Amino acid sequence: MFSFFKRRQEQSAFSDFGFLGVDIHSHLIPGIDDGVPDLETALTCLRAFEELGYKKVVTTPHVLRDYYPNSSDTIRRGLDELREAMAETDLTIQVEAAAEYLIDDHFVTLLKANDLLTFGPNYLLVELSFANPPLNLDEIIFQIQTKGYQPILAHPERYLYLKDQTERFHKLRVQGCLFQLNLLSLVGQYGGRVQQQAKQLLDDSMVDFVGSDLHRPRDAEKLGQLLQSKELALLDSHTFLNASLL
Repeated sequence: MFSFFKRRQEQSAFSDFGFLGVDIHSHLIPGIDDGVPDLETALTCLRAFEELGYKKVVTTPHVLRDYYPNSSDTIRRGLDELREAMAETDLTIQVEAAAEYLIDDHFVTLLKANDLLTFGPNYLLVELSFANPPLNLDEIIFQIQTKGYQPILAHPERYLYLKDQTERFHKLRVQGCLFQLNLLSLVGQYGGRVQQQAKQLLDDSMVDFVGSDLHRPRDAEKLGQLLQSKELALLDSHTFLNASLL
């Protein structure tokens, strides 16, 4: 279906993403956010993940009240439907579901109610606004940890208001945030400035997880292109936590 391996990448030790094992950021619950529109497309993406060497996917629909007002129940129901569809195929990849929570007032309400979907040892995937961070971000991170969750900040390289603010990134990590970098940032999916910041975070050893942030089949094709690119070698000298979730 996908031609990921036409030319072996000689500049990296990796021939597929089996060294990661688990993808922790994608949008594969059909029709509930800006990810896949239907089950057929979701299955296509899962087959691509399998061909790319992954063993498990933790899919993470947006929870964003004004645009994607998903609840834990809607996400769980969507996961059940996806697994039922998978059972009719020869797919062997495992699928779990959590969520990608925008840190805003609605998130704080969910946090107080303990109505949050996590994965692994209570990992909680959160994102910031792309315009500006919440003024009380430090306090919210503290509240997350007080509730027993481990925050993972999704795609920190994409928040251009933090670009070149190494001290701010360090502060977030000292406060207990883990960082999840988008793999496709390394090949310019979101522009040159984001690509530069992604490489800098890797150079500074600030990346704990990498994720696909896959929304559609063509994102899987771009992951295949990453396997054939010189940028893949940027991952060689790092140990990520993805495989600990197997």
